[in-house]
Amino acid sequence: MSTIALTKDNFEQVVTGNDTVIVDFWAPWCGPCRSFAPVFEATSEKHEGVVFAKVNTEEEPELAGHFEIRSIPTLMVFREKVILFSQPGALPASGLEAVIKKVQEIDMAEVHRDIAAEEAGEKAGTPS
Repeated sequence: MSTIALTKDNFEQVVTGNDTVIVDFWAPWCGPCRSFAPVFEATSEKHEGVVFAKVNTEEEPELAGHFEIRSIPTLMVFREKVILFSQPGALPASGLEAVIKKVQEIDMAEVHRDIAAEEAGEKAGTPS
């Protein structure tokens, strides 16, 4: 599967409409971003059912600002609309594969229970 270009107009639809979305925040002038691009693209071909997407921070400053991207490339992984991984810096292919494996092994029912409990505590005025 080729990578998808994310914009402020399609970001929410892509993240909410897919189980696992891996996002590469990058810029055309960034050397490490250009070096990481072939690794990201090659890995996208190996994982059917995982959406690989890219945000050009030059063209989408609102998205970069919303996610507080301070360094590029930054890799962010969403699963069931929850950010499970966010890290600046290019990864080698083996590192990207390891992140994907770990994210797919996470018990999302437990994650959603934890989020619900935390939100319930905040609503009740209990510090989390």
